[in-house]
Amino acid sequence: MTAEETAKLCAKYADDKKAEDITILDVRGLSPIVDYFVFCTASSGPHLRAVQNEIDERMHQEHGQMPRWRDDHFESGWLVLDYTDVMVHVFQQEKRDFYALEDLWGDGKSVSWEP
Repeated sequence: MTAEETAKLCAKYADDKKAEDITILDVRGLSPIVDYFVFCTASSGPHLRAVQNEIDERMHQEHGQMPRWRDDHFESGWLVLDYTDVMVHVFQQEKRDFYALEDLWGDGKSVSWEP
């Protein structure tokens, strides 16, 4: 599976759990760490956990992929799943606005995907 396919699946699984404002950025050539970022917003702490768990479980069960690293600090309002070439960020709106990672990586190309 390519990194772009992984990113699109993560976006789809976030959408399946009603995450909002889902964005995929292609940062190949810009980031030395990953090729794609997936950003999405959850409406509450429990929703944050549900979105992360949905992505994690379905990537494992349906595609045999486990994250290299998984953030479990739910109280932070910002969770991360690291699939080596794809990093998924699940934010509560306040944290997403504060850290503005999409602005930081604004030179990345937006990737279209179908929910």
